[in-house]
Amino acid sequence: MTDLVAYAGLFLSALAAATMLPMQSEAVLVGLLVADYSPWLLIAVASVGNVLGSAINWLLGRGIERFRNRSWFPASEAGLQRAQSWYRRYGKWSLLLSWVPIIGDPLTVIAGVLREPFWVFLLLVAVAKTGRYLVLAAITLQWT
Repeated sequence: MTDLVAYAGLFLSALAAATMLPMQSEAVLVGLLVADYSPWLLIAVASVGNVLGSAINWLLGRGIERFRNRSWFPASEAGLQRAQSWYRRYGKWSLLLSWVPIIGDPLTVIAGVLREPFWVFLLLVAVAKTGRYLVLAAITLQWT
C-alpha cells in the first residue's frame, strides 16, 4: 500500500506543479529515487502527471480569453499581448521549454489561447517534460 501512496503522491505533485500552482515535483522524484523505487515507473508516473497538468493549462487557455475584459482576469492586456506575440514569434517549438520554471506554465496556457492543435501540443510537451525527468533521474542515480 505504501508504494501506491508514493506513486500517487508523485503523480499529484507532478500534476499540480504543471498548473499555475507554485509547486515542485522534482524533490518528490529525487526523494523516491533515493528511496530505491523503480526509476522507470517514477519517470512514467511523473511525466504523465506533469503532461496532464499542462493539458489542463491548455484547456484553460482555450476558454479563458473570453474573460479578458473582466476585472479579475489574471493577466493585464499588455501582458497577454506580449505573451501572444512571443508565442507567435517562436511558435510551437517554444513548447519544448514548457519544463522551465516560471515561463513553462504560462506557455502552455498561451498555446491553448492561440489554439495550438492539441496533438502537437501534447507531443512537444510530453517530450520536454519527460526529458527533464529523465535527466533529473540520471543525475540523481549517478550520485547515489
